[in-house]
Amino acid sequence: MSDYFAGDPRTNRERMLAGDLYIADDPESGRLAQRAVELQERYLQASVEDPDNARSLLEELIGELGEGAYIKPPLHVDYGGQISIGARTFINYNLTALDVARISIGEDCQIGPNVQLLTPTHPLDPQQRRDKLEAAEPIMIGDNVWLGGGVIVLPGVTIGDNTVVGAGAIVSKSLPANVVALGQPAKVVREL
Repeated sequence: MSDYFAGDPRTNRERMLAGDLYIADDPESGRLAQRAVELQERYLQASVEDPDNARSLLEELIGELGEGAYIKPPLHVDYGGQISIGARTFINYNLTALDVARISIGEDCQIGPNVQLLTPTHPLDPQQRRDKLEAAEPIMIGDNVWLGGGVIVLPGVTIGDNTVVGAGAIVSKSLPANVVALGQPAKVVREL
């Protein structure tokens, strides 16, 4: 294994948060990931047994949760603290938000079931993959965006305000505001 980090005193978590190559074995990241798993489970249980307390658990899990924002459980995140969800946004069942990098979801969004927001990337270099290196790029979703069921948004993508992404689309490149995009990969099919 090459010493990719010679002369770099940062922890792998610090490299991760900076968007640089890192190895996902940082003890602090492990602790935060375990905390997220526990909060996700408690949120799911509270949604059934104690709905009045469920929001407080979601607020504890998610970095920024706007007024009136709601996520139907189950919810799957790496850490939670790297996620921002705007006011009045509704997210349906089974969101997977791998928040190794920042994920920002605007206000008044509608996100269908089984949507995946994936920030981690893996190097193309075979040796770096063998050495288990990763990196990450943020995802930015504007205001009043609608993501249909099963949409997958890949690392580094920005989706502009008022955009609609059809069910099952794979968004591998950024989309402008005020468009409808469909397909795998998602392509703009009309302006709004």
